[in-house]
Amino acid sequence: MRVRTAVLRSSIAVTGVLTLVGGCTAQAVEKGAPAQKPTSSPSPSQPDDGKPSASASATPKPPPKVLLAPGDSSKDVRELQARLRQVAWLYNGPTGTYDDVTADAVKGFQGKRGLPRTGETDTVTWRRLLNMTHEPGKWELYQFGGQPPAKPDPRCMTGRVLCISKTSRTLAWMVDGRRVLTTDVRFGSQYTPTREGVFHVDFKSRHHVSTLYDTPMPYAMFFSGGQAVHYSTDFAARGYAGASHGCVNVKDERTIARLFAQVKNGDKVVVYW
Repeated sequence: MRVRTAVLRSSIAVTGVLTLVGGCTAQAVEKGAPAQKPTSSPSPSQPDDGKPSASASATPKPPPKVLLAPGDSSKDVRELQARLRQVAWLYNGPTGTYDDVTADAVKGFQGKRGLPRTGETDTVTWRRLLNMTHEPGKWELYQFGGQPPAKPDPRCMTGRVLCISKTSRTLAWMVDGRRVLTTDVRFGSQYTPTREGVFHVDFKSRHHVSTLYDTPMPYAMFFSGGQAVHYSTDFAARGYAGASHGCVNVKDERTIARLFAQVKNGDKVVVYW
């Protein structure tokens, strides 16, 4: 056993010598010449302290790319908000603006899933949200308005017209084919639908109160019997979760105040799909 061990050690020593002089081609070594000692300086990948150098360590993984962040305003933000509503992390909007409420909702979603609570929507956060939600439809994206206005009906292209689209749920105040202002509107329910067609403003009432429903109708502009364009606090608070009794509701009080000041009795009203 000792003899075999000695032979193995001798073979290892010879192999070591050959390894030291080995390269692309073998070189002759003078018999009896001492083996070349390694230099005292460390190799580039091994510093003096024995610890791996920065170049030898693993490359740090870059952070995920940020897709949306506070301050952004776009349709993509609106989709983010609609999806956050689906998983009950957001209850307002969608508005299309990445505000503080949206950032807090994103932080909550991230923290619940062990992700860094940045409040920014990065690729990892977005992927997790996509896997938990369905693609929002138009109704979900525009629960509180903000939908682009529809193409004006041809009947809106001449004169002074309140051009009201049921498809985009918008009202455009138009003068001689030019859109002066646009605002979100809400219509009646299936039981009290808003009439469609061409009408005219019959009369205006700044502080009107409905005699039928005993509810305020500020900035009312009547165009078909008891149906009018007017400001609605319920629309401002609940969005499209509610409906009118047939009137055209406006939720932006400043906009309808401007509209009320410009519209005159006799101006045309077009309600169309």
